[in-house]
Amino acid sequence: MAEEQRSQVVDRDIGTEMRESFMDYAMSIIVSRALPDVRDGLKPVHRRILFGMSELGMTPDKPFKKSARIVGEVIGKYHPHGDSSIYEAMVRMAQDFSMRYMLVDGHGNFGSIDGDSAAAMRYTEARMSKITLEMLRDLNKETVDFIPNYDGEEHEPSVLPARFPNLLVNGNTGIAVGMATNIPPHNLVEVINGTQALIRNPELTALDLMEYIHGPDFPTAGFILGREGIRQAYRTGRGSVTMRARAEIEEVNGKARIIVHELPYQVIKARLVEKIAELVREKKIDGITDLRDESNRNGMRIVIELRRDVTPNVVLNNLYKQTPMQSTFGINMLAIVNKEPKMLNLRDMLHYYILHQIEVITRRTEYDLKKAEARAHILEGLRIALDHLDEVIALIRSSRTADEAREGLMTRFGLSHDQAQAILDMRLQRLTGLEREKIEQEYQELMQKIAEYKAILADEQLKLNIIDEELEEIKTKFGDERRTEITHSDDEILDEDLIPRDDVVITMSHSGYIKRLPVSTYRSQRRGGRGVTGMGTKDDDYVENLFISNTHHFLLFFTNKGRVFRLKAYEIPDLSRTARGTPIINLIQIEQGETINAVIPVEAFEPNQYLFFATRNGVVKKTPLDDYSNIRKVGLIAISLREDDDLIGVKLTDGNREIIMATSEGMSIRFPEQDVRAMGRSATGVKGIQLDEDDKVIDMDVVDPEKEVLIVTAKGYGKRTLMSEYRTQTRGGKGIKTLNVTDKNGPVVSLKVVQDDEDLMIMTTSGTLIRTSMSGINTMGRITQGVKLINIREDDAVSTVTRAPKSEDENGEGEEAEGGEESSTVE
Repeated sequence: MAEEQRSQVVDRDIGTEMRESFMDYAMSIIVSRALPDVRDGLKPVHRRILFGMSELGMTPDKPFKKSARIVGEVIGKYHPHGDSSIYEAMVRMAQDFSMRYMLVDGHGNFGSIDGDSAAAMRYTEARMSKITLEMLRDLNKETVDFIPNYDGEEHEPSVLPARFPNLLVNGNTGIAVGMATNIPPHNLVEVINGTQALIRNPELTALDLMEYIHGPDFPTAGFILGREGIRQAYRTGRGSVTMRARAEIEEVNGKARIIVHELPYQVIKARLVEKIAELVREKKIDGITDLRDESNRNGMRIVIELRRDVTPNVVLNNLYKQTPMQSTFGINMLAIVNKEPKMLNLRDMLHYYILHQIEVITRRTEYDLKKAEARAHILEGLRIALDHLDEVIALIRSSRTADEAREGLMTRFGLSHDQAQAILDMRLQRLTGLEREKIEQEYQELMQKIAEYKAILADEQLKLNIIDEELEEIKTKFGDERRTEITHSDDEILDEDLIPRDDVVITMSHSGYIKRLPVSTYRSQRRGGRGVTGMGTKDDDYVENLFISNTHHFLLFFTNKGRVFRLKAYEIPDLSRTARGTPIINLIQIEQGETINAVIPVEAFEPNQYLFFATRNGVVKKTPLDDYSNIRKVGLIAISLREDDDLIGVKLTDGNREIIMATSEGMSIRFPEQDVRAMGRSATGVKGIQLDEDDKVIDMDVVDPEKEVLIVTAKGYGKRTLMSEYRTQTRGGKGIKTLNVTDKNGPVVSLKVVQDDEDLMIMTTSGTLIRTSMSGINTMGRITQGVKLINIREDDAVSTVTRAPKSEDENGEGEEAEGGEESSTVE
């Protein structure tokens, strides 16, 4: 016997045993208790509480039930731990100052922001809140795995379907062994907007998503100071944000007082009041004469009365520095991914949530398909029976038993066991004509649904579209305004905030050298002047693009290959008037052989605006502007170009304007923008004008009936023509004559829609620029050849023409340009 006992003893190093046992314990705590799952944002205790309430039928439309009953259900079936841990978890889900969107609807005393504990579970009642139904939606359709409970007698979901990104929306906190998580709550609308954006553009980065998810949104509102901590947390998973109470200074009877309306998240109001009183007693804060809490059910109101001789802002500043009125939230976005703890950035959290939703949609559709096919199978049997009704009745009547009848039906009509049984179970009223029509109608509807289900299962994009649509429904139903306001911190000023909002001239050469200059660099000159040097170029280079923008506007760069890039105007280097510029390839990632053929400034990406494109071969396209709101550093496809075609113009429109185009041989066409339907970014477009051989489109603009058409030729000739001389035509025609092209004036290089109260800037291939008043250009007939606008040397030609704001100085002293004639005004 002693030998048998000795044979069961295993010698083992105590250090190894302790290490392995502790690691097993630690992993059990991490996965099964302390950290939330990235898919539904819940710890096991929260998940079990919600599932237990669902099993008890505690939906929002049912009466409240005792909290003790819920705790008993959860502890008895799913969570074999202390009742206080379950009740405290449920209480937190019912507190409007703890949860941004409460998952439990509590009735009774569930604690307060003063730090009061909830009443005992025998006194309070609860049920699920309305948004919780979205966490559990489709749970009965096999959308998630069910696992055995602790004793194997029950089953519980391993994760909830969670039809919105709850981990970000409500956040979570937990302490495990050697690690902890602290995820702040966010605004539902912002999180869903970010999720939808990632669905539509999977290449968005964590920082790109900040355009949609601006930062945490705490249930207690208040302020967040600065965005740098948010950026750090969203980019790496770790960061820290500074929260501040919302306070205002009031004047009453000549005395000032501070009113506090909102507190930082997780700050207990009663302790804050105690802390302020303590600082006053210890004379660490001077000037406070009275302190009282006037909060009620209508909102928070802490009143701090001040002496007449103190500066209220100084006292308020001291309160921020020395009390929890300003505190820090340390973000640590740790969650369970595939049963392992993982540090996640903002994009990771949404990515894993989308993957979960794809699985939920897939499994739900498979379930619906299986049910639909089973029902269709039965209906097929009923249709066969109705088509052979007399024979079926005769067969059943002649059978001695139900089993014999069933076997007879299966043998005679090739039916399955279920189909034959359904025929035997069919009531006599189903034999009426109306009932027969209902069976046929139900069958046809089922076949349509089956086709839809199969299409969804076969197409990943359809699943993503369904997720997008269902998120939109939840956003519409439960979305609300952001509560926490994000402001600049006292010591954080973004580079962009330091840059003044000024109008600037952006110039870019044929070889891709770009720079910006103040608009005031070039002042108005009279028609026929020689101009001043606007950009230094090499002998084999010349200025090709010149436009007016604002330092804080976006610049969209469209290339000859149909791609688009985006920069802020202030990102273009500010150089001297004669400097060559910076290579554009240093600013955006264009490929070798790719050139910028169109640039357009955009203030904001509005959904009701459009970009209208025109190509050298006369193709046009219209695309919503907000399709270009998320442009990666590597660019996006803006338009798919046919072979041997280039992009020559892009204009910003409202979708209801008219477009005018001109060709190098002097033809033009004017047509309604509505003739071109809105298309996607990668579409090719439709024919805008029919070109003669060797002709090409050189420019396009948006029509304004109150303005005139300006035509400029390569040899410096130009003219203005009344817009009324250009009749509206149908898109795709040959158009009408806009200028008589001769050897004297050269081919047309520019068409612009202009008015008197602006200037014209003309740049030549050699880099000479002239600015002249538009009112100094003659208005002439449509088929004339124009008058000279700028003196052009034989080896030079006009390359770029643009409009500019009216110069304040139209008369002045002259300045020589490139050693030639004296110009009529100063630079």
